[in-house]
Amino acid sequence: MERKTKINAEDGKQELVITREFDLPVELLFKAHAEPGLVEQWMSNPYATMKVLKLESKKHGSYQFESTDAKGNVVFKANGVIHEFVPNRKITRTFEMENTPFGVQLELSEFEKLSDDTSRITTHIIYESVALRDQVLKLPFAQGISMAHDRIQDIVSKLK
Repeated sequence: MERKTKINAEDGKQELVITREFDLPVELLFKAHAEPGLVEQWMSNPYATMKVLKLESKKHGSYQFESTDAKGNVVFKANGVIHEFVPNRKITRTFEMENTPFGVQLELSEFEKLSDDTSRITTHIIYESVALRDQVLKLPFAQGISMAHDRIQDIVSKLK
């Protein structure tokens, strides 16, 4: 089965672009990225539960996420600063996974209304180097982001 989430990573560039269309109004797609309770739902998976420790959905806001396994062990921590927050249109933020070699990345997410009931998110991620970007792509990154997008569709469609 072909993934609905597309990742374009050109050779030799320190960036990638992730695109996904949803059967959701743009307002609900945006809400899934701005409300802590929804973020926790779609970022959790069968192996780990995500907790949003902080999410200030506003310009100059910041956020902190923490994921734990079934035994309560912390398996993932991430944080960043929100530089631009335009409801239903755009979120620009930094993203840093703690205790990893990946460094800080810049994420520019644009939300686009396609029709009253469909929308698209395009996320442009810029890494510190080509090597770091390529290292991320060796992980099950594409599978993980695709699964998260599938969960957004499933969870948020129930809010319609």
